[in-house]
Amino acid sequence: MKKKIIGIILVLTLLGNSVLMAGEKLSLMLDWFPNVDHLPIYVAKEKGYFSDQGIEVTIISPSETSDALKLAASGNMDLAVSYQPQTIIAADNGLPIKVVAPLVVHPLTTLLFLEGKGIKNPSDLSHKKIGYTVPGLMDVLLEAFAVINKIQDYTPVNVGFTILPALVSNKVDAVMGPFKTYETVGMAQHGYKAQFFELEKWGIPDYEELIFVCGEKILEEKPAAVKGFVKAIEKAFAYTKSHPEDALATYLSAVPQADKKIETQAFELTRPYFAVKTGHNLDKWQAFADFALEYGLIKNKVDAASLIHTWK
Repeated sequence: MKKKIIGIILVLTLLGNSVLMAGEKLSLMLDWFPNVDHLPIYVAKEKGYFSDQGIEVTIISPSETSDALKLAASGNMDLAVSYQPQTIIAADNGLPIKVVAPLVVHPLTTLLFLEGKGIKNPSDLSHKKIGYTVPGLMDVLLEAFAVINKIQDYTPVNVGFTILPALVSNKVDAVMGPFKTYETVGMAQHGYKAQFFELEKWGIPDYEELIFVCGEKILEEKPAAVKGFVKAIEKAFAYTKSHPEDALATYLSAVPQADKKIETQAFELTRPYFAVKTGHNLDKWQAFADFALEYGLIKNKVDAASLIHTWK
């Protein structure tokens, strides 16, 4: 009888633990306001892929464009959407960050300007005001881009989220940071035609535009939950690729404030750039890290492999 009671207690304890695990909460901060770049995240949430992994994910928008990575590094956010260059810069600054999965695997960032401004080559922006969107990333990328493309004596201006107003008001002549798959569509909807220089065609190496990161402390405290997040995201990648129309409908339902016309057009442009599986190209990561050192984005050599968490 005593053994039977102990057995019942053990079963109830295990059941209780499984309930707690099933409800384990993760916070995820986006890099920007919600848009189709984040579509696989919403697919994973709405299709129940997170729930299947025993996790509950809260999606949060940042107040400032540079918030997400810093909050993840400090442990005040479990996960964040960030950028490969920003993560390499953060590592050089000693922030304890780990990369856990990709989201968008090639550059989308541009140096963007309005049509009719007489800008044909990057050097035409010499002696002009150039905005940037993410402090600590886009201003640093702009410095390297300017050196490579001989943009001289320009004035950098932090425009944050206000890309189009800054351009239309002539506060700046161009902006480093807008995506060729999103801001260009939004600007066209407002009657403005954007032109841009794609970074990878003007001397910046290929890199992963958007990635998922977390602080080392969170990875130690919640390894199963973070791994479950990665598995759910990989499933969402597959669903987005095989069922793009329903994936878009799922996202638009989850983010009702989104402009349906803009998001639909942007999604078609973004689809080819989404990751299809988790894992990273270490050679590509190291090539960018070496470039970052050469052009002064970082001060010390960064071992890219040490930034990327390898799942077992």
